[in-house]
Amino acid sequence: MPLLVVRGIKPEQMMVISESLIEDLAVICECELDNFTIECLHTTAVFSGKIVESFPFIEVSWFERGQETRDRFARTVANHVQSLGIKEIEIAFNTYREDSYYVNGSL
Repeated sequence: MPLLVVRGIKPEQMMVISESLIEDLAVICECELDNFTIECLHTTAVFSGKIVESFPFIEVSWFERGQETRDRFARTVANHVQSLGIKEIEIAFNTYREDSYYVNGSL
């Protein structure tokens, strides 16, 4: 944890930034590199009867770490994605509650 679910950005693009991105995010979150997962979803966007490019969007699922950490995390993700030449990216956070998160069926 955290889990980044990526839409509208090709896996090949995410591969370019994945190592440095996770290194930077691990410092921000004060956790190990192997706590992070990046999943790139294949999406097909449809608009006005046509297939169009999916908008770059990343959902971050995590345990809350506070506004300052969330802001730093979002800025870091945006900076790395924009380094790929992607001008606009949206990021949304989903927060898990520790009392509702199970590993192998146990809290």
